[in-house]
Amino acid sequence: MPRAERERTSPGRLPLRKSLLGRLLAVSALVAACSVAATAWLAVQTTSGAIKQEQGQNLADDARIYNTLLGYAATHPEWDGVDATLRKLAAQTGRRIALTTQQRTPLADSADSADSADSAGPVPALPPTASAVVDPLSPDTALAPAGGAQPGTADRIDPRAVGPFELTASERTRLHDAARRAADCLTGYGIAVDVVEEPSGRPRIQTVGNDPDRARGARCPTDALDTPTATEAKALAALDDLANACLVRQGFDEVRLNPDLSWSLPPQPMPAPREADDEQDRVVASCVGTARREQLSAYVASPALLFIGDADTANVPGFDLSPANTARIAGAAALVLALTFGASLLAATRLVRPLQALTGAAQRMKDGHPEPVPVSADNEIGRLAAAFNDMAAHRARLEGQRKAMVSDVAHELRTPLSNIRGWLEAAQDGLAEPDPALVSSLLEEAVQLQHIIDDLRDLSEADAGALRLHPEPLRVGELLGQATAAHQGLAEAAGVTLKTVVGAAVPVLTADPVRLRQALGNLLSNAVRHTPAGGSVTLRAYEAEAGTVAVEVADTGSGIPADALPYVFDRFWRAEKSRNRRTGGSGLGLAIVRQLAEAHGGTVEVSGGEGRGAVFTLRLPAAGPDGMTTAV
Repeated sequence: MPRAERERTSPGRLPLRKSLLGRLLAVSALVAACSVAATAWLAVQTTSGAIKQEQGQNLADDARIYNTLLGYAATHPEWDGVDATLRKLAAQTGRRIALTTQQRTPLADSADSADSADSAGPVPALPPTASAVVDPLSPDTALAPAGGAQPGTADRIDPRAVGPFELTASERTRLHDAARRAADCLTGYGIAVDVVEEPSGRPRIQTVGNDPDRARGARCPTDALDTPTATEAKALAALDDLANACLVRQGFDEVRLNPDLSWSLPPQPMPAPREADDEQDRVVASCVGTARREQLSAYVASPALLFIGDADTANVPGFDLSPANTARIAGAAALVLALTFGASLLAATRLVRPLQALTGAAQRMKDGHPEPVPVSADNEIGRLAAAFNDMAAHRARLEGQRKAMVSDVAHELRTPLSNIRGWLEAAQDGLAEPDPALVSSLLEEAVQLQHIIDDLRDLSEADAGALRLHPEPLRVGELLGQATAAHQGLAEAAGVTLKTVVGAAVPVLTADPVRLRQALGNLLSNAVRHTPAGGSVTLRAYEAEAGTVAVEVADTGSGIPADALPYVFDRFWRAEKSRNRRTGGSGLGLAIVRQLAEAHGGTVEVSGGEGRGAVFTLRLPAAGPDGMTTAV
């Protein structure tokens, strides 16, 4: 059946509520819902406390692992030495910890450590989804709340990522001395303070208590602690350049960054509108964050995927079942089993009944008494019944076609045999002389008879899939020239002009030259036979689409009626039923063309109309037939 016809006759998709699949899903969902509900109820009653405790511990361990590795990434430009930290965390938490690149290239894995070298079996594969991404320039706030955002910025950079702001040893010593002097001075005023060191190494005076105003009012030397060092000034200048370059690209004025990463505008002749200030704040904050990430990217480790899971040796905590819990589980299981059995019995009964009807109809068809099966509903079973009825009707049509074919074959064979027998009997009775003319006539009838038998044999081999093809590379122009030369005499005798046109860049065709010449010969002889004197037959080849070669045989003959076009490739079909075999052929030539085209993996089609000639088009793949259509 042609593809277009299959698409027209194939039924559409059933709605899920009507389909067998939908009903089975509904039953399964009901059973599963009951099972899940019973199991969940029992599990909640007995394990909710343990699960909460385990989850809380796991979350705390996960946050600790993430924060430790985030600090390592913030203070190291590479991940090379993280193995020791990873093994220590795994030993403390009893978890398996693994780090990979964002392309899942392994960086470190506690399961590969020396402590687990003696464990039996291969290292388990990592889960498909990472627990977190360790990136000091963009921490996960769910595991490690961002504390590195500076005033006036909108970034979430880890505070331990200081990069070029890290002080030298001499600068640290000098600032710590100044901090101790300031702390001693403040203590002399009765103000309790602590000296806190920031990640960059800069000390900071922190007031103990809730009276910071007293510290600001005291006359203690703190200028050295508020003045940027040479290292900080250099890093701040570089950051200032990066941020201003971002601002200029967006059409905003440059700013000057302060040591605490706040910012200020150069003096303006007139104050800008407040709306512009708000937008400037937002853009400056964004540019400062972008500049900080760009400046720190060379000082921190690249982002890595973190996988946290249970260690191979971890034991899953269990719980003991009391007699009451055991009875509840047994009751729930019995209820689920009963529900499952009832639902399955109902579904099976509704499924088996129409299948039994189909089985009986198939048995009656085998016994020669086909009967249609009633279609009760528009679902899978109903469509199966409709397909069975279509199959039975198609089988009846095929049987009728088979009988008609036997009758046609008998008719086609009877004509030449009757002629041969009649002339031989006339010669035997002395009514005809066995002269060369009689012998020539008998030979012509025998050749025609042999031609019919050869055509039938070719069709039989094609139907059985035993048609032998021997593909080889062919130049389409040479093939068309051979076919034209072979039929030039027939065309001249009929007063018909043969033309050959080969398009440019037609690819080399892989095909069986003998079978392809046979198909072209059938088309050419058919075209010449139906073209009146003075007409023409054109044989044209071109590349229809990428990898496909089209060969057209177009004539200026009487054409084919539009209502007859779907039947021209049927066996023993003739457009003019009154034509005899000598003028109309055996009716097998075009059927053989179709079989040969399909054996080559191609198609053949016809177009035209009555009085406008006919165009037969062979479409063949340039790569040739595949193994399924080539007998060896």
